[in-house]
Amino acid sequence: QVQLVESGGGLVQAGGSLRLSCAASGGIFSINTMGWYRQAPGNQRELVAAITSGGSTNYADSVKGRFTISRDNAKNTVYLQMNSLKPEDTAVYWCNAAVSTVVGGYGGRKNYWGQGTQVTVSS
Repeated sequence: QVQLVESGGGLVQAGGSLRLSCAASGGIFSINTMGWYRQAPGNQRELVAAITSGGSTNYADSVKGRFTISRDNAKNTVYLQMNSLKPEDTAVYWCNAAVSTVVGGYGGRKNYWGQGTQVTVSS
């Protein structure tokens, strides 16, 4: 029932910016940590950024100073502002959320994934 819908991916030139959004819906009681992952061809999936329900954040070293993660708890939405994009940022990006549903409560918390969105940074 829980669904995470991503938007904001696309093609951008090096040095440009994009903002990814991920909205969760479907019988949600609460959301703990939310985050963004990415995977490029031939690479392992990596955590890009994460944010707790209280607003604490962490980032991969490769994106520190360039990316900013934020969330709107009232909208069950997480954002990833990506500035100074580099070709090596090219990847499929997925959002993730640890969700407790109305039915399951806190004890039934599970991870859910967005559908993935392509970010391509040209030279």
